[in-house]
Amino acid sequence: MKSADLLVELGTEELPPKALRSLRDAFAEALAKGLGDARLEHDNIERYASPRRLAVVVERLALAQASRDIEQKGPPVAIAFNDAGEALPPAIAFAKKCGVEVQDLGRTQTEKGEWLSYSATEAGQPAADLLGGIVETALADLPIPRRMRWGDSPAEFVRPVHWLVMLHGKELVEAKVMGITSGRDSQGHRFHAPGALRIQEPAGYLDTLADEGYVIADFDRRREMIEQSVTRTAAEIDGVVVNGEALYDEVAALVEWPVPVLGRFDESYLELPDEVVISTLTGHQRYFPIADDSGALRNAFVTVANIDSKDPDQVRNGNERVVRPRLADAAFFWETDRSSSLESRHPSLDAVVYQQGLGSLADKSHRVQALVVQLAEMLSLDCEHAARAATLAKCDLLTGMVGEFPELQGIMGAYYARADGEDPRVADAIAEQYLPRFAGDKLPNSHDASLLALADRLDTLAGVFTLGKKPSGNRDPFGLRRAALGVVRLSIEGGLDLDLKQAIDIALAAQPPGKADRAALAAELYQFVVERLRNYLLERDAELKSETFDSVLQRQPASLVDFARRLSAVRTFLELDEAVSLAAANKRIANILKKNAGKDAQRSVDPSLLAEPAEQALYDALSVVDRTIQPLIEQNEYTDALRSLASLKGPVDRFFDDVMVMAEDADTRANRLALLSELRQLFLRIADLSRLSAA
Repeated sequence: MKSADLLVELGTEELPPKALRSLRDAFAEALAKGLGDARLEHDNIERYASPRRLAVVVERLALAQASRDIEQKGPPVAIAFNDAGEALPPAIAFAKKCGVEVQDLGRTQTEKGEWLSYSATEAGQPAADLLGGIVETALADLPIPRRMRWGDSPAEFVRPVHWLVMLHGKELVEAKVMGITSGRDSQGHRFHAPGALRIQEPAGYLDTLADEGYVIADFDRRREMIEQSVTRTAAEIDGVVVNGEALYDEVAALVEWPVPVLGRFDESYLELPDEVVISTLTGHQRYFPIADDSGALRNAFVTVANIDSKDPDQVRNGNERVVRPRLADAAFFWETDRSSSLESRHPSLDAVVYQQGLGSLADKSHRVQALVVQLAEMLSLDCEHAARAATLAKCDLLTGMVGEFPELQGIMGAYYARADGEDPRVADAIAEQYLPRFAGDKLPNSHDASLLALADRLDTLAGVFTLGKKPSGNRDPFGLRRAALGVVRLSIEGGLDLDLKQAIDIALAAQPPGKADRAALAAELYQFVVERLRNYLLERDAELKSETFDSVLQRQPASLVDFARRLSAVRTFLELDEAVSLAAANKRIANILKKNAGKDAQRSVDPSLLAEPAEQALYDALSVVDRTIQPLIEQNEYTDALRSLASLKGPVDRFFDDVMVMAEDADTRANRLALLSELRQLFLRIADLSRLSAA
């Protein structure tokens, strides 16, 4: 089939920089789906984006859909015609659906009789007739939280749309998308190449923009250029870039023609904490800080201009002028904040609302401090320094520095705590209370910090659940999924073998009274955290099956660490030769007991009623294994316990081969059900193997 490359470029006002990469990817993926749904064959799809455009190039896109054969089955002939051969309503309706007359329908003979049928070959539509709608749908499906309108157009998008290029090979695809009629003209750089820029064909798109328009449209190439040029510029003064990875994407989303510029600031500002200088440069200005080989900050930075100026010194001076007052403000906050101790700010927390319905920051501080003490008792840890850190943890939120740089909360608290003469362990715990901030972030380095971080997250989860504002769908305004993942990682990776259910109960009891039943909330919150554990473990291990996780979840382990131990034991058990047979037996036993729940109830096995050798052998084997595994379970040696249970395969198989469970005699039947119940309870001490696949 004939094909040609397709170019689609949507030109806009400056797009949100932090969302540019995701918008680029989502547009390409949505367009690929639309082309697939429309049966338009193609090869690779290349995706591009710059601050003022989203673009894709679809390689070798078919000029038209392939023709396809249509086969439709209608009603049986017996009900389609009367005895005189006249068409009845079923036949007429089927013909109308197919767009033909009744006499044009075919007949198909099957084993069940003769049916009306319709066969035809549908010619494919030209791609040019379909592409406008496909592009419009793809843009409508982009993940944009808030769309805007402009002018008198009914179109909505993340930013106003100004131009649209759609070329299939050298041919213009005539369409109207977002209220804009397609054409061949793109736009170059706002200053270097203002005005229309004619695109002749998709193959020349990137080169035309770069050579004539001063635009590097390939986001990844532009990012690479920025990283290389910034690194090279820093090296010119024997420096290295600090925190570059955090900025490269964002800067690439801000410029179309990157030009590095080296700037400097007064050396006296290096007396500020490194984090303050770095936040001033990166947070406000998107400048790249520079350090020496030892990691010490230099009084220099690299900025990336969006223009190749004829007077670079003027660009440099302008950027240096901008950063000076910001550093001066930071120095002022640093001096002013240290004039008052953290502890002296604590009473003022009463005046700051934490969350409507959950009291003030002081209330949260008191709850977290009390929870730290209780968690430490549960874990048999000393809590003196963690409790002190909890008292001071939120005080830096009232400082001028954190007011200006919210991302430094905790970090500045640690600096001020050290300046106040607090124990270094207290200061370190304050600094690390928000770790881990995101998936993959580092964990706190001490038990003091881990206790504080865990208590803070549990209080947040308990409080918001009490308000009835738990996450729904993609909405999670309180970051509860992130908080729950923090609980998971602090427990599993941090080795805090905590009774999570008890901790949740304590955290909920400390909250202001809510409308929901506290026991129901506790169960719901436990399940919420465990679901984060599921995602965490499944993402870490592609071979882990959800059914294996469910087999342990059925036991509702109180500790996440214990949950992980049981899960590991079940996975090891599944490697044994006996695993498949025992999993199938557990499933069979579970079904039998479920069907007979409440019938023939018997608390325990009566040995005198064991008439068959196979049931006597199973009873004896259960007694031996019961004595063997109990001390293993008490010592959390679940793997060895399951290995011992694997020895039951032979007796279990013989039992089901030789014994009729549902015997006619009621006492015998009840005794055998009790025997199966004991067997099932033995396995349930570790996990519910009936949840596992028996193949």
